[in-house]
Amino acid sequence: MTKRTIRIGSRESRLAVAQARLVMGWIAAAHPDIRLELVTMKTTGDKILDKTLDQIGGKGLFVKELDRALEAGEIDLSVHSLKDLPMELAQGLPLVAFSRRADPRDALVLPEGGALLPEEGTIGSSSRRRAVQLEKLFPRARCRSVRGNLQTRLAKLEGEDYDALVLAAAGLRRLGLEGRIARLFSPREMIPAAGQGTLAVQGREGEDYSFLLDCVEDPVSRACSLAERAFVAALDGGCSSPIAAYGEQVDGRLLLRGLYYDDKEGRSVVGTIEGALEDGPRLGEELAGQLKREAETADGTDA
Repeated sequence: MTKRTIRIGSRESRLAVAQARLVMGWIAAAHPDIRLELVTMKTTGDKILDKTLDQIGGKGLFVKELDRALEAGEIDLSVHSLKDLPMELAQGLPLVAFSRRADPRDALVLPEGGALLPEEGTIGSSSRRRAVQLEKLFPRARCRSVRGNLQTRLAKLEGEDYDALVLAAAGLRRLGLEGRIARLFSPREMIPAAGQGTLAVQGREGEDYSFLLDCVEDPVSRACSLAERAFVAALDGGCSSPIAAYGEQVDGRLLLRGLYYDDKEGRSVVGTIEGALEDGPRLGEELAGQLKREAETADGTDA
């Protein structure tokens, strides 16, 4: 009997492929009767590296080609780092599974042989979310944008004028590069991007994937992810917005921590909210409203 073939779409970077293969491994172990095929492609966002994301159109440029292939039936599913997905998804292409979350933290990476970040060093990061929080952790350092996939950024650390990078710990670990981590920032020190550490599987509306993705789906990760994304969406947070959200299960309940940055006032506000796991989207929206009101009524001092 011929095995059914499922085509999995991915960006062609080493990290994206490693993440797609993780998902494929889970499916293969649970469903040996399914044949899996990996389909990779270079996205527009991967091609344009000399501009910041807000200058070229945002996170949607990393998924446009994959979305088109999914809509056309050229692939059956696509795998993404959830943190890299825009808040507004293409119509008819829902997220159909959220993986168990890997390490959600941000990591400081130094040049090979480096032992200490100079107090007035240059830290490479293309994320305003990280830059806003790094200003408080390293007030005498400066942030400078760095684009490209993980290997490209590491090469720039060695060959260009950077004293350190800040990268997602999950990506480093998935590529076996945990040895490059000089320091991990706790979610209290640096609130992660919404969805950081979680892999999302995207499919087509109206199709039943439950038989296939039961081995991928994690209910707690879904609850936290939906809360985080609701928080960012409520604040109109795009790729350039210094907004952060991190949800976790504590004593069976969802604890959501968020950061909102008021560009006009140059002020950040941090807060938390707690509730039932199934109320994630509502909690995200409620915390967003709370922090926005706090920012508007603050007396000029950072929270």
